[in-house]
Amino acid sequence: MNRMKTIAVVGTFDSKGEEHLFLKERIEKRGFSALTINVGTKGPGTFKADIDLFIRLEKVDGLDHESRDRAIAAMLQRAKELVRQLHERKEICGIISAGGGTGTHLGTGIMRAVPMGVPKVMVSTVASRDMSKVVGTRDITMMHSVADLLGVNSISGAVLDRAAAAVCAMTGNGWSPGIEKKRIALTFFGFITPAAEMIKERLERLDYEVIAFHANGTGGMAMEELASEGYFSGILDLGTHELADELKGGYCSGIGPERLVLPPGIVLPRLVVPGGLDCAVLEFTREKIPEKYRGRKIFFYDFRSAVRLNEKESLFIAAQLSEKLNKSPAGTRVLVPLDGWSEADRQGGPLYDPALSGLFLDRLKRTLDPEIEVMEVGMHINDPAFARLAARIMHKMIG
Repeated sequence: MNRMKTIAVVGTFDSKGEEHLFLKERIEKRGFSALTINVGTKGPGTFKADIDLFIRLEKVDGLDHESRDRAIAAMLQRAKELVRQLHERKEICGIISAGGGTGTHLGTGIMRAVPMGVPKVMVSTVASRDMSKVVGTRDITMMHSVADLLGVNSISGAVLDRAAAAVCAMTGNGWSPGIEKKRIALTFFGFITPAAEMIKERLERLDYEVIAFHANGTGGMAMEELASEGYFSGILDLGTHELADELKGGYCSGIGPERLVLPPGIVLPRLVVPGGLDCAVLEFTREKIPEKYRGRKIFFYDFRSAVRLNEKESLFIAAQLSEKLNKSPAGTRVLVPLDGWSEADRQGGPLYDPALSGLFLDRLKRTLDPEIEVMEVGMHINDPAFARLAARIMHKMIG
């Protein structure tokens, strides 16, 4: 093992000192260094930490002990700055923490400050709950403690030891992709899988690495975050379906305002396709159709069903897409397959409605920045010819 590799052990050492000291010892037992950082807001750690942020903040700013939420917010902000700096200076190459609700909030919040690829392991008493907002778009590994964390015993000790083994194994991995290629982000979802598979194959033949993102809310946001950090040479936004589900509270909702918008100053080739913008995917079956959707065109899929957007909804999405793309017009183009935008939106399909799609397209063209070219082709999104065309346009945009 390489003792030069240092893993940050971060936690509330005022209440969970024994557990974090145990993590430190188990990491060092495996041949790695451990840097201990106390982020507790009630007092100094129960053992001498390498960095005790409670003591630092007390001396410099003074923690607001009367307002627990303010104290935690101040600690989180300072800890994120510290961990980010430690990683930039190559002083740490992994991070681990353990805790309950507050400890998990602090631990995962701090972990989100370091980039993708840095091992992050969170042992949590609340890991069995919905962790979507806690993990967010970062590659955080959540591990359920099963028993509560109140000292080290035969159960918690075994869990913590495995967590230490996990972060050491992650930190010690040596895999690399080999030859570096230009990377293209590709968004998609189930109804346009054939298109995504064919486009990926065509772009790989052109010697690109294609990174796919499921347009399920978090997937689209993760892609935007990585794009803003410079991971990609281009974006083929095949699956913009998240806009429809966000509007209707559907299965793939959960996007933020950053979706389809690059930060100021960043110009990146982006080819936008209205993949899945014909429908919203909602969780109901043919046996339990909500009253407000009876009479609508519906594609019954599994436990989810796709509802065709009506005129008002289609026009709203067109205006929203236009507003977003107009913020970053440079490098952006739109490609519209006129024969349908999803598996169910084709001639004879349950969601096929070219008149509604035409209204969407008309509103989009009238409100888009003239700098953004709109290309219309008489193809279906899942046609092989469309995949070839999309890949060829993306290649030209990058080249």
